[in-house]
Amino acid sequence: MADEKMEMGEVGSSLMSSETKTPPARPPNKFERLYQPCLGELVGTTFFVFIGCVSVIENVESAGRLQPALVHGLAVAVMVACMAEISGSHFNPPFTLAIYLCGGMEMNMVLPYLASQLIGGVLGAAMAKVMTSGENYTKANGAAFALLQSNDEIGGAVFGEVAMTCLVTMVVLLGAVNAKTRSPLVPFMVGCTVIINILAGGDVSGTCLNPARAFGPAIVNNYWTYHWVYWVGPITGGLVAAALVRLLIGDREIRLILK
Repeated sequence: MADEKMEMGEVGSSLMSSETKTPPARPPNKFERLYQPCLGELVGTTFFVFIGCVSVIENVESAGRLQPALVHGLAVAVMVACMAEISGSHFNPPFTLAIYLCGGMEMNMVLPYLASQLIGGVLGAAMAKVMTSGENYTKANGAAFALLQSNDEIGGAVFGEVAMTCLVTMVVLLGAVNAKTRSPLVPFMVGCTVIINILAGGDVSGTCLNPARAFGPAIVNNYWTYHWVYWVGPITGGLVAAALVRLLIGDREIRLILK
Protein backbone atom coordinates (compact mmCIF):
# COMPACT_ATOMS: atom_id res chain seq x y z
CA MET A 1 0.00 0.00 0.00
CA ALA A 2 2.80 2.37 0.88
CA ASP A 3 4.54 1.46 -2.36
CA GLU A 4 1.39 2.24 -4.32
CA LYS A 5 1.09 5.64 -2.63
CA MET A 6 4.72 6.39 -3.35
CA GLU A 7 4.29 5.46 -7.01
CA MET A 8 1.15 7.59 -7.28
CA GLY A 9 3.00 10.46 -5.63
CA GLU A 10 5.85 10.12 -8.12
CA VAL A 11 3.39 10.07 -11.02
CA GLY A 12 1.61 13.11 -9.61
CA SER A 13 4.85 15.02 -9.12
CA SER A 14 5.99 14.13 -12.61
CA LEU A 15 2.68 15.36 -14.06
CA MET A 16 2.93 18.58 -12.05
CA SER A 17 6.50 19.20 -13.18
CA SER A 18 5.64 18.50 -16.81
CA GLU A 19 2.79 21.01 -16.66
CA THR A 20 4.96 23.77 -15.23
CA LYS A 21 7.87 23.29 -17.60
CA THR A 22 8.36 26.22 -19.93
CA PRO A 23 9.18 25.36 -23.52
CA PRO A 24 12.72 26.29 -24.60
CA ALA A 25 13.02 29.73 -26.16
CA ARG A 26 13.01 29.57 -29.93
CA PRO A 27 15.93 31.41 -31.53
CA PRO A 28 14.88 34.42 -33.60
CA ASN A 29 14.40 33.77 -37.30
CA LYS A 30 15.81 35.88 -40.13
CA PHE A 31 12.85 38.24 -40.17
CA GLU A 32 13.14 38.90 -36.43
CA ARG A 33 16.91 39.35 -36.60
CA LEU A 34 17.24 41.54 -39.70
CA TYR A 35 13.99 43.02 -40.96
CA GLN A 36 11.83 43.50 -37.88
CA PRO A 37 14.39 45.72 -36.08
CA CYS A 38 14.59 48.01 -39.12
CA LEU A 39 10.80 48.17 -39.29
CA GLY A 40 10.78 49.04 -35.59
CA GLU A 41 13.20 51.90 -36.21
CA LEU A 42 11.16 53.09 -39.20
CA VAL A 43 7.83 53.03 -37.35
CA GLY A 44 9.23 54.46 -34.12
CA THR A 45 11.05 57.33 -35.83
CA THR A 46 8.01 58.07 -38.01
CA PHE A 47 5.69 58.54 -35.08
CA PHE A 48 8.26 60.38 -32.98
CA VAL A 49 8.89 62.92 -35.75
CA PHE A 50 5.19 63.13 -36.57
CA ILE A 51 4.17 63.92 -32.99
CA GLY A 52 7.14 66.24 -32.50
CA CYS A 53 6.41 68.23 -35.67
CA VAL A 54 2.72 68.56 -34.83
CA SER A 55 3.59 69.87 -31.36
CA VAL A 56 5.71 72.63 -32.95
CA ILE A 57 3.34 73.50 -35.80
CA GLU A 58 0.28 73.68 -33.56
CA ASN A 59 2.15 75.08 -30.57
CA VAL A 60 0.05 77.29 -28.32
CA GLU A 61 2.03 80.51 -27.92
CA SER A 62 1.21 80.83 -24.23
CA ALA A 63 2.80 77.41 -23.60
CA GLY A 64 6.17 78.52 -24.97
CA ARG A 65 8.80 75.76 -25.03
CA LEU A 66 6.90 73.65 -22.50
CA GLN A 67 4.51 72.12 -25.04
CA PRO A 68 7.11 70.80 -27.54
CA ALA A 69 9.43 69.82 -24.67
CA LEU A 70 6.81 67.64 -23.01
CA VAL A 71 5.57 66.19 -26.30
CA HIS A 72 9.04 65.25 -27.58
CA GLY A 73 10.16 63.85 -24.21
CA LEU A 74 7.01 61.82 -23.56
CA ALA A 75 6.93 60.55 -27.16
CA VAL A 76 10.52 59.34 -26.81
CA ALA A 77 9.74 57.62 -23.50
CA VAL A 78 6.68 55.83 -24.87
CA MET A 79 8.31 54.71 -28.12
CA VAL A 80 11.48 53.54 -26.34
CA ALA A 81 9.43 51.47 -23.91
CA CYS A 82 7.34 49.92 -26.70
CA MET A 83 10.09 49.14 -29.20
CA ALA A 84 12.98 48.28 -26.89
CA GLU A 85 12.69 44.51 -27.38
CA ILE A 86 12.22 44.84 -31.15
CA SER A 87 14.93 47.23 -32.31
CA GLY A 88 16.55 48.65 -29.18
CA SER A 89 14.65 51.92 -29.72
CA HIS A 90 17.34 54.14 -31.24
CA PHE A 91 15.27 56.43 -33.50
CA ASN A 92 18.32 58.69 -33.79
CA PRO A 93 21.47 58.29 -35.94
CA PRO A 94 23.91 59.50 -33.22
CA PHE A 95 22.44 56.91 -30.84
CA THR A 96 22.99 54.15 -33.40
CA LEU A 97 26.58 55.20 -34.06
CA ALA A 98 27.36 55.49 -30.33
CA ILE A 99 25.75 52.16 -29.48
CA TYR A 100 27.71 50.46 -32.25
CA LEU A 101 30.98 52.03 -31.08
CA CYS A 102 30.29 50.78 -27.56
CA GLY A 103 29.65 47.24 -28.74
CA GLY A 104 25.87 47.30 -28.43
CA MET A 105 25.01 46.21 -32.00
CA GLU A 106 26.48 44.48 -35.02
CA MET A 107 28.07 46.46 -37.84
CA ASN A 108 25.83 44.97 -40.54
CA MET A 109 22.78 46.63 -38.92
CA VAL A 110 24.19 50.17 -38.70
CA LEU A 111 23.45 51.36 -42.24
CA PRO A 112 19.96 49.76 -42.36
CA TYR A 113 19.14 51.45 -39.04
CA LEU A 114 20.35 54.84 -40.28
CA ALA A 115 18.36 54.50 -43.51
CA SER A 116 15.23 53.46 -41.59
CA GLN A 117 15.53 56.44 -39.26
CA LEU A 118 15.93 58.97 -42.09
CA ILE A 119 13.03 57.51 -44.06
CA GLY A 120 10.95 57.53 -40.88
CA GLY A 121 11.80 61.20 -40.37
CA VAL A 122 10.50 62.07 -43.84
CA LEU A 123 7.33 60.02 -43.38
CA GLY A 124 6.66 61.61 -39.98
CA ALA A 125 7.11 65.13 -41.35
CA ALA A 126 4.79 64.32 -44.27
CA MET A 127 2.13 63.02 -41.86
CA ALA A 128 2.41 66.25 -39.86
CA LYS A 129 1.86 68.29 -43.02
CA VAL A 130 -1.29 66.33 -43.85
CA MET A 131 -2.71 66.75 -40.36
CA THR A 132 -2.02 70.42 -39.59
CA SER A 133 -3.55 73.59 -40.96
CA GLY A 134 -1.81 75.24 -43.91
CA GLU A 135 -1.50 78.57 -42.09
CA ASN A 136 0.15 77.12 -39.00
CA TYR A 137 2.34 74.85 -41.11
CA THR A 138 3.69 77.77 -43.13
CA LYS A 139 4.20 79.91 -40.05
CA ALA A 140 6.26 77.16 -38.39
CA ASN A 141 8.22 76.27 -41.56
CA GLY A 142 6.84 72.76 -41.33
CA ALA A 143 8.56 72.33 -37.95
CA ALA A 144 11.95 72.61 -39.64
CA PHE A 145 14.60 74.17 -37.42
CA ALA A 146 14.35 77.80 -38.52
CA LEU A 147 15.69 79.50 -35.40
CA LEU A 148 19.14 80.30 -36.81
CA GLN A 149 19.14 83.36 -39.05
CA SER A 150 22.71 84.71 -38.92
CA ASN A 151 26.30 83.51 -38.69
CA ASP A 152 26.65 85.15 -35.28
CA GLU A 153 24.35 82.51 -33.79
CA ILE A 154 26.09 79.47 -35.24
CA GLY A 155 28.81 78.99 -32.62
CA GLY A 156 26.44 78.78 -29.66
CA ALA A 157 24.00 76.63 -31.59
CA VAL A 158 26.61 74.08 -32.67
CA PHE A 159 28.07 73.88 -29.17
CA GLY A 160 24.59 73.50 -27.71
CA GLU A 161 23.75 70.65 -30.07
CA VAL A 162 27.04 68.92 -29.29
CA ALA A 163 26.69 69.26 -25.51
CA MET A 164 23.01 68.38 -25.27
CA THR A 165 23.28 65.41 -27.64
CA CYS A 166 26.30 64.20 -25.67
CA LEU A 167 24.22 64.30 -22.49
CA VAL A 168 21.23 62.36 -23.85
CA THR A 169 23.50 59.85 -25.63
CA MET A 170 25.39 59.16 -22.40
CA VAL A 171 22.04 58.49 -20.71
CA VAL A 172 21.23 55.97 -23.46
CA LEU A 173 24.63 54.26 -23.28
CA LEU A 174 24.79 54.09 -19.49
CA GLY A 175 21.14 53.14 -19.11
CA ALA A 176 20.89 50.54 -21.87
CA VAL A 177 24.36 49.33 -22.94
CA ASN A 178 26.75 49.58 -19.98
CA ALA A 179 26.15 46.48 -17.83
CA LYS A 180 27.16 48.14 -14.56
CA THR A 181 24.59 50.95 -14.84
CA ARG A 182 21.88 49.32 -16.98
CA SER A 183 18.40 50.28 -15.79
CA PRO A 184 14.79 49.37 -16.66
CA LEU A 185 14.00 53.07 -16.18
CA VAL A 186 15.92 54.05 -19.32
CA PRO A 187 12.77 55.13 -21.28
CA PHE A 188 11.86 57.51 -18.44
CA MET A 189 15.46 58.72 -18.13
CA VAL A 190 15.84 59.44 -21.85
CA GLY A 191 12.45 61.16 -22.03
CA CYS A 192 13.28 63.38 -19.05
CA THR A 193 16.66 64.28 -20.55
CA VAL A 194 14.99 65.33 -23.80
CA ILE A 195 12.53 67.52 -21.88
CA ILE A 196 15.31 69.11 -19.85
CA ASN A 197 17.41 69.81 -22.93
CA ILE A 198 14.56 71.44 -24.85
CA LEU A 199 13.59 73.62 -21.90
CA ALA A 200 17.22 74.65 -21.41
CA GLY A 201 18.40 75.16 -24.98
CA GLY A 202 15.33 75.54 -27.12
CA ASP A 203 15.92 79.24 -27.75
CA VAL A 204 19.57 78.75 -28.65
CA SER A 205 19.51 76.02 -31.30
CA GLY A 206 15.98 74.66 -31.27
CA THR A 207 17.36 71.55 -29.52
CA CYS A 208 17.24 69.08 -32.40
CA LEU A 209 19.65 66.41 -31.07
CA ASN A 210 18.56 64.16 -33.94
CA PRO A 211 19.42 64.50 -37.66
CA ALA A 212 16.38 62.39 -38.59
CA ARG A 213 14.14 64.90 -36.79
CA ALA A 214 15.76 67.73 -38.76
CA PHE A 215 15.99 65.91 -42.09
CA GLY A 216 12.30 65.02 -42.43
CA PRO A 217 10.88 68.55 -42.16
CA ALA A 218 13.75 69.94 -44.26
CA ILE A 219 12.81 67.56 -47.09
CA VAL A 220 9.05 68.05 -46.86
CA ASN A 221 9.20 71.84 -46.49
CA ASN A 222 12.37 72.32 -48.59
CA TYR A 223 13.95 74.42 -45.82
CA TRP A 224 17.75 74.04 -45.65
CA THR A 225 19.00 77.21 -43.95
CA TYR A 226 21.84 76.20 -41.58
CA HIS A 227 20.59 72.63 -41.83
CA TRP A 228 24.14 71.29 -41.53
CA VAL A 229 24.22 72.43 -37.88
CA TYR A 230 21.70 69.71 -37.04
CA TRP A 231 23.93 67.02 -38.48
CA VAL A 232 27.34 68.19 -37.32
CA GLY A 233 26.25 69.06 -33.77
CA PRO A 234 24.30 65.89 -32.87
CA ILE A 235 26.70 63.47 -34.56
CA THR A 236 29.69 65.09 -32.84
CA GLY A 237 27.88 64.98 -29.51
CA GLY A 238 27.09 61.29 -29.97
CA LEU A 239 30.72 60.50 -30.80
CA VAL A 240 31.94 62.42 -27.75
CA ALA A 241 29.54 60.46 -25.53
CA ALA A 242 30.72 57.16 -27.05
CA ALA A 243 34.35 58.15 -26.44
CA LEU A 244 33.66 59.03 -22.80
CA VAL A 245 31.90 55.74 -22.14
CA ARG A 246 34.36 53.65 -24.16
CA LEU A 247 37.46 55.19 -22.61
CA LEU A 248 36.56 56.37 -19.12
CA ILE A 249 33.04 55.85 -17.77
CA GLY A 250 32.10 52.38 -19.04
CA ASP A 251 32.53 49.12 -17.15
CA ARG A 252 35.46 46.78 -17.78
CA GLU A 253 33.72 45.02 -20.67
CA ILE A 254 33.23 48.29 -22.56
CA ARG A 255 36.24 50.31 -21.41
CA LEU A 256 39.28 50.09 -23.67
CA ILE A 257 41.83 51.51 -21.22
CA LEU A 258 42.55 51.61 -17.48
CA LYS A 259 41.04 48.18 -16.87
